Amino acid sequence: MTASLEQLRRCHFAVDLGAARTRVYVKGAGLVVDQPSAAAVNTRTGALIAVGELAEKMTGRTPDYIRVVRPVSGGTVVDIEMAQRMLRHLLGDKMRRSLRRKPILRAAACTPHDADPLAQRAAIETLVGLGARRVELVDTLIAAAVGCGLPVEQPEATMIMVCGAAATQVAVLSLGSIVTAERIPVGGEAVDHAIVQHLRHEHELMLPSQSVRPLQLALSGNGLTPHGPASTEIHGRDVATGLARSVQVDTAAVRDAIQTPLTAILDGIGKVLRDCPPDLVADLADRGIMMVGGSALLPGLDQMLREATGMPVRIAERPDVCAVQGLGAMLEGRIEPLALDPLGA
Repeated sequence: MTASLEQLRRCHFAVDLGAARTRVYVKGAGLVVDQPSAAAVNTRTGALIAVGELAEKMTGRTPDYIRVVRPVSGGTVVDIEMAQRMLRHLLGDKMRRSLRRKPILRAAACTPHDADPLAQRAAIETLVGLGARRVELVDTLIAAAVGCGLPVEQPEATMIMVCGAAATQVAVLSLGSIVTAERIPVGGEAVDHAIVQHLRHEHELMLPSQSVRPLQLALSGNGLTPHGPASTEIHGRDVATGLARSVQVDTAAVRDAIQTPLTAILDGIGKVLRDCPPDLVADLADRGIMMVGGSALLPGLDQMLREATGMPVRIAERPDVCAVQGLGAMLEGRIEPLALDPLGA
């Protein structure tokens, strides 16, 4: 963990800036923002038209002078100014005024595992622009593990898998620290892209940008496992004629189409286990893998991991908000550090 628990207890609010969604936890108030990381801008005047859910609904439906931008990519802020403007609007005037009353406003933020100094700097600059005088950084893996109730501080292995939109992070934790970890540049967006490409090549069908998630929901439950429905109807636009068209899609073919990104995730899990000390791997045989992050809800993903690794696989109760809830638990002082007192002579 980059910041100590003592430093985090002094923070007033915490931000989890993800590629898909932005979440803000305010000390004493709880989770106050949970919105898509999107902003709609008028390119003629530079004015901000909408943020969050409304901006996401505008994606692919705007005239040429309105552009929907995503200031966060792969867990890293790529447009600091736009991220600041988006956060200001999402927080609202009332919440910003109450935060500004603090004599020295302190903030905490999640950063992906092994984030480079530039990515860390971008996260700090974004929150400094909101008035924070000091910003503490916490590894997303540790924040998510705390948020889903794993015994992070104990001398026993816990394995966590953070399934994000742009990347998947896998780690083994013990004694409050990361023993070994791997960041795989494959996430929910890669799975979406694989489905879109499959429908384009096999059925000559273009999907609206909003409909990939509904496709995954249509395959929910046992959808991406052999026990699910054999086919499902998909609506889209014909590549050649441009007219609306519906096709019956074979779900077995969709499962095959997403094997490439899912295989990359399996390779990452294998590498983490190979780098892990044997004693900790023995712990994991009983405990298994805890899945968090929005893409953990991809139907059938947990079953596929169970079959491939032979380990128990569980999905957290609310996997999408685990990281920010973990930050909140640290801010509120609900996490007690393991006391390792040096032995006397």
